[in-house]
Amino acid sequence: MSDPVAAFLAYLEAERGASPHTLRGYAVDLAEFQHFLREQGVRGLTEVDARLLRAYLVRLYQRRLAKSSIARKLASVRSCFRFLTRRGLLESNPARQVRPPSAPRRLPSFLPKDESKELLDRPVDASGAGRRDHALLELFYASGLRVAECCGLDLDDLDRRRATVRVLGKGDKERVVPVGDEALAALDAYLALRGEGRGALFRNHRGGRLTTRSVHRIVKRLARAAGITRRVSPHTLRHTFATHMLGEGADLRLIQELLGHRRLSTTQRYTHVSPEHLMKVYDKAHPRAT
Repeated sequence: MSDPVAAFLAYLEAERGASPHTLRGYAVDLAEFQHFLREQGVRGLTEVDARLLRAYLVRLYQRRLAKSSIARKLASVRSCFRFLTRRGLLESNPARQVRPPSAPRRLPSFLPKDESKELLDRPVDASGAGRRDHALLELFYASGLRVAECCGLDLDDLDRRRATVRVLGKGDKERVVPVGDEALAALDAYLALRGEGRGALFRNHRGGRLTTRSVHRIVKRLARAAGITRRVSPHTLRHTFATHMLGEGADLRLIQELLGHRRLSTTQRYTHVSPEHLMKVYDKAHPRAT
C-alpha cells in the first residue's frame, strides 16, 4: 500500500459512505499528523508507536487547542490505524494505548417554541428564492434532516401523497421521514414557482443543487431577520425538532429512527427536556407541587 492515508480516505468514501465534509476533516487531521511525523524523522505510519502519539498530543496541547479539537484529531488518527491494522499492515493499533482528553459535555443548542414560531411564521418573501428558503426552514423543523441530507434530496424523493421524503443518510442508509402538512404546503408553494422537472429539490439561482454552505447562510440570515439573537444553524433546527418531539411525548427510539442515528446514546445527546416541560411534569407528578 503506497499511500495508506489515501487508501483509508478511499475506504471511507466507497465503503462507509462518508460525506465530502467528513473526508476533508479526516484529510486535514491526518496531513497534520504526517507533518508532525516528518518533523520527528519518522518515515511512515507503520513506524508509529504510543510514545510518538503521546508526543503528538503534547504538541496539540502546546497549541492551546480546545479539548474537543484534540479529541477529534486523535480519533482521526485512531480510525486510520484501525484501518491499517485490519489490512494487516500493523500488528496492533498504537492509538488504543493513548487516552483522549475528556472534553466537557455541552448540550447542543435548540430554539424554544416561541422562537421557532417567530422563525417559521414570519412573512414569506413571495419570490422563488423566498419560497425556497421558507420551505427549507419548514422541512428542517418538520423532519430533523441533516443539512447534507436536505441538500441531497431530489424531487423524486418527495412523496406528496404520503407526505414523506426518502433520505439517504450516513453510510448510504436510506430512511423515510414524514414532513407534515405545513412543510408540504411550503414545498408546494416553492415548486409552483420553480416548476416541477427532475433533479435537485432545492436549487440555487443558476439551477444547480443548493450547497450546504449556502443553506447555512440562508438559515442564519432568516434567523437574524426574525429577531433571534442566538446563533442558529441547520443543526440547531435538527436539535429543535428532536427536543420538541421529546417534549410532546414522542418515544426516544422513534426519534432515533427519524434522525437516522445508529445508536440510541447519540439521540440522547441531541435531545433536551425543556424547562417548561420539566415544570409541567413536576407540577403534575409531585404531591406537594401545587
